[in-house]
Amino acid sequence: MAKHSNGQIKVTVYPSSQLGKLQELAEAVSTGTIALSHNTAAGIGSLYAPFAALDTPYLYRDVDHLMKVVDVKSPVMSRLNEGLIKAAGVRVLYGYYFGTRQLTAKKAAYQPSDLQGAKIRAIPFPIYTTTVAGLGAVPVPVDWSEVPSALATGVVSGQENPVNGVLSSKLYEAQSHLMLTVHIMNAQLIVINEKTWQGLSPEMKAAVSKAADEVRQRATESGRKSEADELAKLKELKMTVIGPAEGLKLDAFKAAVNKTVGEKFGSTYGDLYKDIAAVK
Repeated sequence: MAKHSNGQIKVTVYPSSQLGKLQELAEAVSTGTIALSHNTAAGIGSLYAPFAALDTPYLYRDVDHLMKVVDVKSPVMSRLNEGLIKAAGVRVLYGYYFGTRQLTAKKAAYQPSDLQGAKIRAIPFPIYTTTVAGLGAVPVPVDWSEVPSALATGVVSGQENPVNGVLSSKLYEAQSHLMLTVHIMNAQLIVINEKTWQGLSPEMKAAVSKAADEVRQRATESGRKSEADELAKLKELKMTVIGPAEGLKLDAFKAAVNKTVGEKFGSTYGDLYKDIAAVK
């Protein structure tokens, strides 16, 4: 942003949950305590419920479909953004591909019944806890900053995240198996307080939007390219990776998750799901 605004806009980054947990970040952007933040769609859903639908498991055909849906100019995102602004005074600037979520545990799981009774960490929002339940496990809500300690102390025996999170946070030290359940294709959403946005001049808004477009594309391309390398690195670190070729019953996981999620959210988000499916 500094580059496109000739240094007039500078962003100071506070990593590792220094400014709060996901729901706290969302609320802080709404109140204006924080001007700009990242979050999951479900986290934004704590401000405007329909956003949570974007994190529904097995919703997108592929990464390209996901990126078309979360483009702020798409019909789906335009409507969601309008509702978010009215409900909470928050605007989505852009979304980028954050990865496809996989399951890790201390033992192999080939089908939902293998996870019966297992306590698996879930992001503390309903769409995620419901997804983990659909995978066959007992969901335990734990914020990201607390995941390593929760695994180390046995509060949970597994978790679900894209492979980049497993690698960068060294979760492989507490987890021996990675199951390629590909259950949620994630976009990370960057949001800004609406009063902050409206306080910018037209030139500065254009500068921010230009920077957003560049970062969205660069981050998505980087994420897509790195996933295969990250998975290979986890194998080198002695994680056992189980996919369909190794006997993972992906259809069983899909059926169980879709049934559980459909029962809880189908009536609420059914029309939105149809709109998302219609995006070409």
